[in-house]
Amino acid sequence: MDETLRERIKSTIDSHKVVLFMKGNKNFPQCGFSAQVIGMLKQNGAEFRDVNILADADLRSGLKEYANWPTFPQLYVDGKLIGGCDIVTSLNESGELKTVLGVAG
Repeated sequence: MDETLRERIKSTIDSHKVVLFMKGNKNFPQCGFSAQVIGMLKQNGAEFRDVNILADADLRSGLKEYANWPTFPQLYVDGKLIGGCDIVTSLNESGELKTVLGVAG
């Protein structure tokens, strides 16, 4: 991955408390897993930045390398990768998601 793309990803993650890299956007998710994560974020009252990876092939492939995480969506809180739909669902079911998001403000 080139340094410009790495910086663009880092800048997006660093400039928002909660970032969801997803297929589609928060108003029109284009994947069931992305829609599920949006639902859980909204249910927990989280403000978040959505980034449509379908609109940028370089970003889509670069994020997999950046995060060493092969799938989408990818949820970041306070600059750290939380995970994808399965991890977010597990955190939500245990009540921990609210805590993770609460730390993010």
